[in-house]
Amino acid sequence: MSAPDPVAELVEALRRALNPAATTSASAAATSAFAAASPSPPVIASPVAAPAPFSGSVGDCNGFLLQCSLALEMQPQLYPDDKAKVAFIISRLEGKALRWAEPLWTQHHPAVTSLSSFLEHFREVFGTPAGDSSIGERLCRLRQGALTVSDFALQFRTLASASGWNEQALITTYRQGLNPSIRLHLAAYEDSIRLEKFIQLSIRVATRMQLCLEEHQDQLLPPAAPRRSEHVRCPEPADEPMDLEHSDVATIERQRERQRRLAQNRCLYCGRLGHFIAECPTRPARSVVSALLPVLNIKKPLSIVVNLTVSDLCISARALLDSGSAGNFISGALCRQLRLKLTATQKAYQIHAVTGRTLQTVHHLAGPLSLQVGALHCEELHLLVLENATTDIILGRPWLELHDPVLSWKTGEILKWGEHCFGACFPNLPAPSPPQVHHLPAQATSVESPPEACPPDIPACYSHFRDVFCPRKASKLPPHRPWDCAIDLIPGEPVPKGRIYSLSIPEEKAMEEYIQEALTQGYIRPSTSPAASSFFFVAKKDGGLRPCIDYRALNQITVKFRYPLPLVPAALERLRGATIFTKLDLRSAYNLIRIREGDEWKTAFVTPTGHYEYLVMPYGLANAPSVFQDFMHTVLREFLHKCALVYIDDILIYSRSLAEHRQHVREVLQRLREYQLFLKAEKCAFHQSSVHFLGYILDRSGVRMDERKVAAVRDWPPPTTIKELQRFLGFANFYRRFIRGYSSITSPLTSLLRNKPKSLAWNPATSQAFDTLKTAFTTAPLLVHPNPELPFIVEVDASTTGVGAVLSQQQGKPPVLHPCAFFSKKLSPAEANYDIGNRELLAIKLALEEWRHWLEGAKHPFVVLTDHKNLEYLRAAKRLNPRQARWALFFTRFHFTISYRPGPKNVKADALSRLHGQEEPSEEPEPILPEKLFVSPISWSGETLPESDAHTSTPPGGPPGNPLAP
Repeated sequence: MSAPDPVAELVEALRRALNPAATTSASAAATSAFAAASPSPPVIASPVAAPAPFSGSVGDCNGFLLQCSLALEMQPQLYPDDKAKVAFIISRLEGKALRWAEPLWTQHHPAVTSLSSFLEHFREVFGTPAGDSSIGERLCRLRQGALTVSDFALQFRTLASASGWNEQALITTYRQGLNPSIRLHLAAYEDSIRLEKFIQLSIRVATRMQLCLEEHQDQLLPPAAPRRSEHVRCPEPADEPMDLEHSDVATIERQRERQRRLAQNRCLYCGRLGHFIAECPTRPARSVVSALLPVLNIKKPLSIVVNLTVSDLCISARALLDSGSAGNFISGALCRQLRLKLTATQKAYQIHAVTGRTLQTVHHLAGPLSLQVGALHCEELHLLVLENATTDIILGRPWLELHDPVLSWKTGEILKWGEHCFGACFPNLPAPSPPQVHHLPAQATSVESPPEACPPDIPACYSHFRDVFCPRKASKLPPHRPWDCAIDLIPGEPVPKGRIYSLSIPEEKAMEEYIQEALTQGYIRPSTSPAASSFFFVAKKDGGLRPCIDYRALNQITVKFRYPLPLVPAALERLRGATIFTKLDLRSAYNLIRIREGDEWKTAFVTPTGHYEYLVMPYGLANAPSVFQDFMHTVLREFLHKCALVYIDDILIYSRSLAEHRQHVREVLQRLREYQLFLKAEKCAFHQSSVHFLGYILDRSGVRMDERKVAAVRDWPPPTTIKELQRFLGFANFYRRFIRGYSSITSPLTSLLRNKPKSLAWNPATSQAFDTLKTAFTTAPLLVHPNPELPFIVEVDASTTGVGAVLSQQQGKPPVLHPCAFFSKKLSPAEANYDIGNRELLAIKLALEEWRHWLEGAKHPFVVLTDHKNLEYLRAAKRLNPRQARWALFFTRFHFTISYRPGPKNVKADALSRLHGQEEPSEEPEPILPEKLFVSPISWSGETLPESDAHTSTPPGGPPGNPLAP
């Protein structure tokens, strides 16, 4: 029997839904007489039309589903169950939407029997996500232009309904999108009115303006030949294309077209109604220096990509190379974006077209700013400000004469730079000798290169990953992912309510810039949250200001996410055999994670000028490190322990050869691209034989301390307060694995912190320990990477106050014993009371616990060296005390041999156990009961009786002659 045809099932389901009385089965034929006797109710025509076929367009998704819901609600008798309703929706699909639904139906997916599940899948594929960043971007970019206010309002309402913005933000955005003339008439109205009322008001204002213009059209038209004193300039018809496709039209035809447009109140440029030529949105700005020659049909003027840097702000822009321009210009819009300083020019400069017509007058000079062309050419210059320019930068004849570039007009590249550039624009390159000046090519800059050109520090073999290093893409709002930062609060706890801090004038300016930039990027939005954390600034080392939000109150009531961070020392031990390294640094790391939808209100913060909340994960949240570590481990899971190490936003790639390393880097970059993660090129280091990573220096030989950290410890002044001592020990503890007997050396220092003292009792012993630790930092050895292919040697020793151990291997040719790691531990008071045998055995147990990940299951049996000879017979001992029996059970997990080495030869482990400074005296036991409850001891000879009792008679009932008997 053949399998049922899924398409036939779909057709049959629709047929049954549309005509429930119709039957085709044998059973239906048998009961036809009964059906004839009981006629079915007539099918009522649907009061609504069937939805138009849906082909998969994202913009049409919501409208299509609305039409489907209307059709289903108006005819409930035709679609009695969810499967019939889903079948109806699928029947209205076509194109890629139908191809998507086909496998769901044919494979009997559970979604086809549940309307809610099907609609959820449908919206995930074809709908616009709620709060999608593209909605906000489109709202901000939406402009009325040539549209009527009614059409503009319709587009705005459509986007606003899906944006999730509050009314105040929507009113402000709507006002900014209107044409300036309408905005001017609405300036008297407050933004506090409702959005819908404000939109209706703008439509009425526009309608009245249009009626007024139509009534007084003739009075408003400029005269044909204005006087020089008038500011209104009549457009010259010969210079305007009037949308005639730049054809060579006869003069009489031009005049007829002009008269027709004047008579019909149409724009003289585009021919549309609703505006005049002065406000035409399609007319190019009249600020170009060179005239456009329509007969040449030049579509791509010669331009190059430049990088502009002002203070800490750096953007890419296009610069027009115009040999017909008498100056160098920057557009007014770009000038405001870069917040350039403007200075008035000594005289006004009039800008003329090639026809001699004055375009505008320049009054200001912007700068200084840094302009970089290509990878190396960089200069600082001032530019004239040209308002309403269509090009960001215009580099005219003065710039071309100064730099004397050689251009390829065919490929649009700068092939060579002039003599001036060497020494002035290439500060890092030596100036060539005079005969070489005109023959040394500078790095070519392609005219058509994209703005996100590959940074100069990125090897050419990764140039196709230039988008991964693009700062512009990194500033976009990331999408929602399964790893969104969730903020679950402890039930019953009140939400935090922070205070508003007063800000200085520089801080107020920095706050405005930060808020505006974050709003533009979509990282924050205006908030109505009941929560409010405080906003303030802290000074950076370079003198700048760093915005901070006090989330301490929120963190106290947040349920903690306990995802573990990597153990850095253990992770670095996996770099064995690596000879080449690449270090990657993520850009805006935490901001690459979204806040879980619905939890944004919990991140709200208050400033003197407003209340905002984050859409991305900010710095300062308690769960932020764990959430980001979980996300990065998921992204790069297949590379962990193979070629990559990830610690929050720092990524280390390691390999044995260059060819293998390039493949590893490509795979990691590709994975970062897939998850829309971006890197900071200036902090990445590629193909390094030695690299700084997390405070360590890594190379093929092993791991050693960072010299900069060593210098910091060497120059550390003696602490004078408890807090300073804690800070020093915390810093030094990071490198304890490099210091032999670290816990023993620091024992006098840590003893000062017992019982929470109020002051620091510095003494000669602690001063000696402090100096000894600083000396140990400067003489710390290089620790080699453990190699599991070679046998290990463990050296242990115990003293009365501590234990120490060294993990070593014989590596190199000829084999030389190198330390892999050090371990030391101060004994507790109970452990210090062990006898010498048990202390030595404890040293072995603690060492095996410390290096269990290397020693348990090791390929070769390892040797334990001790200076206590009795331990050689541990495995053959006949009797063990309970403690030794427990430890012996632990030792069965390892394959090792204990070997005796006399104390004078076991110097390394012995030193680790004995460098505890002065041994702490044991405290005398104190009596539990007070002295007054004790009776002084009395003693006498039992054979000699006291004289006072010599003549005492025998007590009654006692034996004769015994006065002491009872």
